[in-house]
Parts: sequence; C-alpha cells; structure tokens
Amino acid sequence: MSRTDEPPEDKPAEAKPPREKAPRPERRLIGIPVSSGIAIGPVFGAAEPPAVITRLKIHAEDTQAEVARLDAAIAQSRKQLLKLKARLAILPEDSQAEIAPLLDAYLQMIGSSRLVRGVRRRVAETLVSAETAVVDETEALAETIMAMPGDEDRAGRRRRAEEVREIGRRLIRNLTRAPFRSFTGLPPGAVLACEYLRPADAALLDPARLAGVATDDGGADGHTAIMLRALGVPAVLGVAGLTEVGQQRPGETIIVDGTAGVVTLNPSATTLATARRAVTAYARELQKLALLRRLPAVTADGEAVDLQANLEIPAELPLIAQSGAAGIGLFRSEFLFMNREKLPDEAAQAEVYRSVVEAMAGDPVTIRVLDWGGEKEIEALQAEGVVPEAADLNPALGIRGIRLLLRETELFETQLAAILRAASAGPVRILLPMVTNVGEVRQAREIYERVIRRLRRRGERLPDKAPPLGIMIETPGAALSADALALEADFFAIGTNDLTMYTLAVDRGDSDVSALYDPLHPAVLRLVQFATEAALRMRMPVSVCGEMASNPKLMKLLLGLGLRSFSMNASAVPRVKQAIRALDIDDCARFARRVMEQSDPAVIQDMVLGTG
Repeated sequence: MSRTDEPPEDKPAEAKPPREKAPRPERRLIGIPVSSGIAIGPVFGAAEPPAVITRLKIHAEDTQAEVARLDAAIAQSRKQLLKLKARLAILPEDSQAEIAPLLDAYLQMIGSSRLVRGVRRRVAETLVSAETAVVDETEALAETIMAMPGDEDRAGRRRRAEEVREIGRRLIRNLTRAPFRSFTGLPPGAVLACEYLRPADAALLDPARLAGVATDDGGADGHTAIMLRALGVPAVLGVAGLTEVGQQRPGETIIVDGTAGVVTLNPSATTLATARRAVTAYARELQKLALLRRLPAVTADGEAVDLQANLEIPAELPLIAQSGAAGIGLFRSEFLFMNREKLPDEAAQAEVYRSVVEAMAGDPVTIRVLDWGGEKEIEALQAEGVVPEAADLNPALGIRGIRLLLRETELFETQLAAILRAASAGPVRILLPMVTNVGEVRQAREIYERVIRRLRRRGERLPDKAPPLGIMIETPGAALSADALALEADFFAIGTNDLTMYTLAVDRGDSDVSALYDPLHPAVLRLVQFATEAALRMRMPVSVCGEMASNPKLMKLLLGLGLRSFSMNASAVPRVKQAIRALDIDDCARFARRVMEQSDPAVIQDMVLGTG
C-alpha cells in the first residue's frame, strides 16, 4: 500500500460494508405442463447420489458368485418395494390407487421375468458383472419397446420402457450399495426442483407439504406425470436447463405454472404479484369446474350429451371419479396382457374387469377386447406362440385387432367369458377393434353367442340380457361401409386417432410427416359424418373416443354432425362439459353445414379452432 493510501494517524480506518450480492435476474424456462395449477414457494433440490459402476468383466469361475449378488439385489429391491407399498397409507386414497398398481408391476418385473432372465443370461454368456448386465439388458429391452412401430400406443410404450429402466436403476443402486434420494428435508410449502422424479418417489412425497414440482426430464404421459396429477400437485416436467449450476439457490422463490408449462426462477415483484393473482383465479376456476361435476352435460337448449372417460390402466379410476364422467367409454384391456410371461386366464381377467365395473357403481363400462398389433410388445403372446417374435413388416396393415382374435379363437373366447362374468356386476358393453367388413362382425358374434351358451351351461351368473357387441370405426373401409356394418353391430365407437392415420397415411409420431396429421381434414370429417349418419339412421348408439372428443373447441362441430356421446381422457371432461353447456344445437347444426361445405383444410382449421 502506498503512503497516500494509508489512513490518517489520528483517525481509525473505517471498515468497509459487506458487499451485497447483485440481484439475480428473473429467468423463465419452458417445459411440459403435466399437472395444472400454480405453485409459489422456496426452491428445494433433491439430487440423487450417483451409482458408480466399476466392475465390468468377470472370470468364468466368478459367474455363480455374480448371480448370487444379483439375487441379493433382487431380494433387496423386493423388500424396498413392499415397504413403499406399506407407506401408501399416509397418502390420499386416490393417490394410493394410482401408485399401488405400478409398484405391483415393478414387483412382477423382478420376478421370473424376461428382464431377469436376460440379465442372468448376459452374466453367464458374456462374462460381465451383474451391474453391467443390468444396464445392458434394461436398455436393450427399453429400446426394443420404443422401437416398435405404430402410433396409437406410443404413450403406453413410453410407460413400459420407463418401468423397465426404473427397475434397472433400482437393481443398480442395490448392487453398488448407492443410497437412494431422500425427501425428509423438504420444508412445508417448498417447490421440488430436480433433474428427474421417479414414479416410486411419489410414495415418498407428502402432498400436504409439497407446493409443486419441476424437473429437467420427463413427459406428459409417463407414470410420474399420472401420479403427480393424482396428488393434485402443480408440475412441469422436461424443463431443459432447470438444474444447471447457478440456475437456482436453495430457498430462492420459484413459480411453477403447471397449466402453461412455465417455470420462473427468481421472479420479479411484478411477476410474483401476477402469479399470486393467477393462483386466486385458478382456485376460483377449480371451484366452477368442481360444480360442473354434479351438473348434467346438456346444451343451453336442453339437449343431453353423454360424456365418458377412456381408461388405460385401473390406476386412472380415481381421476375418472373426480372428473364427473358418466362411465367408461373405452377401457383398453391390453395392460392385462403386458409385462407377464403367461396369458391371463379367465378368472384373472374376470377379477380385474369386475373390479372396474364395481368401481363405476352403475355407470356403464365399454371394454375393448385385446387390440394387439405388431407395434405392441406383449411377451406372453410371443411366449405362448400366439404371435411371432418378429413383428409384421407393416404392423398397421397386418394381423392385428379383430384379425388376430378371429384367428386365435381360444384367446378371444377366454376374454369374452371373463367380460361376461364381470357383466353381472354392472352395465357392460363389448367393443371389437379394427373391424373392416361385415364378415368379421358376424364371425365374432357367432363366437360371442357360443361363449354365452357355454357359460350358462356352466351355471355362471350372467346378466339377463347379453351385453351389446359394438365395433370401432377406425379405418376408411369401416366408415364407408358403415351402413352395412350398422346392420350387424349394436353400436359404433369412432376412433378418430387411427381413422385420421389411415385416411391420410400419416404416422404423427414420425416428425417428417407429423405436420400432415390433421383430424379436421375434410376427408376425415366426411368419414366421421358418414359413419355417424349410418348409425343414426338405424337409431343405434354412436360415440367418438379418439382425441377429437377431448377438445372443447370441436364440440360445436361434432354436435352439429349429430354426435351426442364422447369418451376422452378424464382430465378433459370438465372443460368439454363447460363448452357443451354454452352451445345451442341449432347453431351447432348450422355451423357444421358451413364447415362441411369447405374443401380447404386451412379454412376448416380457422373456422373450427379460430374465430370462424
């Protein structure tokens, strides 16, 4: 220090005030909205300690010891999962119903499953450590599931791949003795912001203490998303860069907008005030939608409309109960056949169907029989020789849906018998997938009546009147022959997802052509109109169960075409009901006539989705 910089001798040096940290700028990140609502609170991070794999190759004489390590990890994983199931009692009843079936699936996968057999085989044949074998086998199996072609069950494939990877991660942590993530330090009202959130973590979260969730990874249709919706926790997943170094400090305020898919770090005073007003507005909106649950789905001029929900797995039943849906319009039964070595027998299927029918307490349940296609990974069908291990070259045009069931009549009869037995517990309808001609319906009905006669001879309790037998309208061929099909079927369910795909020759999961996927294309609308009118002429029930049914903006057009029954994901029911109650049927009919006069898809888009 120079002489001139020294303080005067007669005055003590003044202490410099501590340097204040520069205010951090507000940062907005975009993600995937998975659970609606707005959360404001201090950010809390819960990183999972890494599991380090150091052992790769082994010697042949070490194989037995390595398999023993694997068995110990499997036993430990089973113990942990059973403990998680026991902890479900602290969660709301709806959340318990959501999570328990997933934990059961995990337990099944660490039994005598394809995954475990594959890991053992890798250890023995390629002489790798148990950790390496688990990593390689789970990733190979997950990639096989995801590589299956086709569009309709893409979300289901993602969930199955997620299940496989999650079990692999659990086995790895137990093999390497790496600790699991803990949420015990989560303060009340905090927002959890982390790289990822596993489905099993939901059993460790207390929704009464947790304000919201945001993660780097994840999507809208995974098990984690389903569970967060069941917990009623505002959540945004897939927020790229959320947990990068320096993005957030523990305790800083964070806003999670689970409706818009926006996460705001270090919000300004203005943004915070806006978010607080949005929280109040959202609470009021929830109150209005909750009131709709008890109100009928009727138009402003008194026309009744039937709103039902789609069901993919029984874990979604609590969401359906909360939605105010008047039944299940599409119960996809494929989950019963997945993640298992043997096909479910009649008794096992009947028990599941009955539990769903009883849960609906008198509301109708429409069960679609097995809709297998080459894009769906159902190991039990392959193991028992029902389908080949190699998928069709073009599974969308191969042996799938009703074609497989008519070829494998024992499989078909077993499922029909199980559904019929469950029908004694409440109103049930049976739906045939991928029908393209009247011969298929006639052949299916012959089998159906034969099963009924056999069950009556057996003394099984059945409903006095056989459940209606309906068909999916999901190909142009079915739509264009709807007049003839209406003479054979008891009801129609128009599957607009596949109908759009087959009509426009577009797989919306293919990014190169996904922009061409347009359910409002005039060709698709004319097929919907043709099938609807054929059913109405026969005074036969007809519904829409594809994604078109879940868009409130399409209700004016669909009601105008004559449709009065819709089935959709449960979360869409309140808003669709809200839209219906504001419409007038005569206005809808006039609007539909104007739309159907158009031939330009862009004009139709503007009319239906814009201000048209």
